[in-house]
Amino acid sequence: MKTGLEGKTVMISGASRNIGKQTAILMAEEGANLVLCTQKSIEPLQETAHELEELGANVIAELCDVTNQDQVNKFVNKAADKFGSVDVLINNAVFRSQHAVLETIDEEWDRNIEVNLTGPFKTTRAVLPHMIKNNWGRIINYSGIAPYLGAGAAKAMVKLGIVGYTRGLAREVGKNNITANCIGPGSIDVERDSGLGDVGTKIHETLGIPAGRQGTPEEIASLAVYLSSELAGYITGQCYLANGGAYFQ
Repeated sequence: MKTGLEGKTVMISGASRNIGKQTAILMAEEGANLVLCTQKSIEPLQETAHELEELGANVIAELCDVTNQDQVNKFVNKAADKFGSVDVLINNAVFRSQHAVLETIDEEWDRNIEVNLTGPFKTTRAVLPHMIKNNWGRIINYSGIAPYLGAGAAKAMVKLGIVGYTRGLAREVGKNNITANCIGPGSIDVERDSGLGDVGTKIHETLGIPAGRQGTPEEIASLAVYLSSELAGYITGQCYLANGGAYFQ
């Protein structure tokens, strides 16, 4: 299957590990240039970049706060200067709001909105001129379990909001041969931040997933690659739930 991604430039936020990292690996195998960022520690991102370079990929990997428009603009412009454009944007950066409404402080609420909604808006705003100029682009956002099962009010709000944003964006940029889609991963077997414990296993057990297991980062990443490809040009404004049949739209 020819994806048409060879020579394309793919920007991925939150690319140090898990789904972001695995997506970068699959994109490298397709011959894409990689533009990777994280807002956290640079060392894991540099390790990811080294792995990709060993696969033969051209890589830019830097710290960038997706909620800071100046940082995002500089990062995107650097990528465009080096590779000519940014063709695919994958908004994978995430802030996990973990508390009930009465336990959520303002700072957590604000950061939840900034990273999960404002971040994709600002990265999209930075890459769109390049995509419009080339009359081609792919934008992928991430939803999740929360809005479909009501798993946390703050998280459910932003992860449903990103679906609406994706649909509106798809209508806005379709005339420019740009697609915008969303992926809603279910319970995925990933490395988690300290303090979250075995939350993935607990969710898996609670959902009673028909597939009988958690998903893998590779399974989510492969969907992202397909939606980024030439083959998916007629798919836009959609949200694909990859959850082993645990719940439905």
